[in-house]
Amino acid sequence: MADFSTSQAREEFEEQKKVVQELQDRLAETEIKVVEGENLRKKLHNTILELKGNIRVFCRVRPLLPDDGVGTEKAVVSYPTSTEALGRGIDILQNGQKFPFTFDKVFSHEASQQDVFIEISQLVQSALDGYKVCIFAYGQTGSGKTYTMMGRPEAPEQKGLIPRSLEQIFQISQSLKCQGWKYKMQVSMLEIYNETIRDLLSSNRSSNSDLTRTDSGTLGKQYTIKHDANGNTYVSDLTIVDVCSIKEISSLLQQAAQSRSVGKTQMNEQSSRSHFVFTLRISGVNEGTEQQVQGVLNLIDLAGSERLSKSGATGERLKETQAINKSLSCLSDVIFSLAKKEDHIPFRNSKLTYLLQPCLGGDSKTLMFVNLSPDSSSVGESLCSLRFASRVNACEIGIPRRQTNMRIADSRLSCG
Repeated sequence: MADFSTSQAREEFEEQKKVVQELQDRLAETEIKVVEGENLRKKLHNTILELKGNIRVFCRVRPLLPDDGVGTEKAVVSYPTSTEALGRGIDILQNGQKFPFTFDKVFSHEASQQDVFIEISQLVQSALDGYKVCIFAYGQTGSGKTYTMMGRPEAPEQKGLIPRSLEQIFQISQSLKCQGWKYKMQVSMLEIYNETIRDLLSSNRSSNSDLTRTDSGTLGKQYTIKHDANGNTYVSDLTIVDVCSIKEISSLLQQAAQSRSVGKTQMNEQSSRSHFVFTLRISGVNEGTEQQVQGVLNLIDLAGSERLSKSGATGERLKETQAINKSLSCLSDVIFSLAKKEDHIPFRNSKLTYLLQPCLGGDSKTLMFVNLSPDSSSVGESLCSLRFASRVNACEIGIPRRQTNMRIADSRLSCG
């Protein structure tokens, strides 16, 4: 009798074990389907955005810093966990009232630089495929824009979008050699400081001779923004450097960083006092098919907005802050006009908006990062940034167009 009971128990155990295994297999299949479904949703979502021509918006919240004072991120920022809003929603709490926002992607303070880059890597690939691509970071001073765009290149895990994007482009361009592709890369870098364009790669930067007016009061080199018949933008007399390696670009980025205007304010120890524009022009030709592509990658770190009452700015710093706020206000005016589908869009009201015209009103693939500080004292600025970002996300700017044609007979490309 005991042997029968033991045998029966063993059979029941094996049966239950089989049931558990089946349930685990079903769970694994379901999890795979959920991931596949989410990937399909993202792909369809991106396709819809491209068909509509929307500007995509990613939101990123930086971690709390020692200088932020008392308070925690959860006191101001929270993230909804519903299926619809997971990874896309963010809630801001102000005076007991919750303000919900939804974007194409939301990164919490725990997101790494690699996590962020993965989400934009396909957009970067588009530049190599022959599209105009523009990615820019917007937010109040000290919200993490420069860290997102540049990061700390000396620390591999903290490298920002610019160095990571360049690494990807050079790696893929090398891998495409076996398919007959050769590429030529050209780089330019500028800043817009007090409504003046400065060439950050000019050999005369150290002597300030590229400024509109030098310290001595004499006129120096002046730069003019121009648009050609094909919708391309260029700046007259701007230094353009042919590059063949990541090492070359890294050296140029270091040169530009040393030349860029930064300063200390009450809100930020290292506040960028200018808008930084990095442009990579890509020309590719396939020796076998004679197909030619021309892509552009614009990566832009905007200066941060500041409330004059909080910045503590005086003298030259006050002038800088006013110029920054004015240009960002002009950007806001452009976005509002685009959202309302007005006949006249005031692109010419500032150097920044005129330079961004092809990105905001043309056939570019455009993405904006809205960067936020989780500090409770910045909740007002965070709400303003998020409301602006929502308007940006609603703008339809046109369907992206790939720039491709058959090679001209005498075309010659380097860096192959």
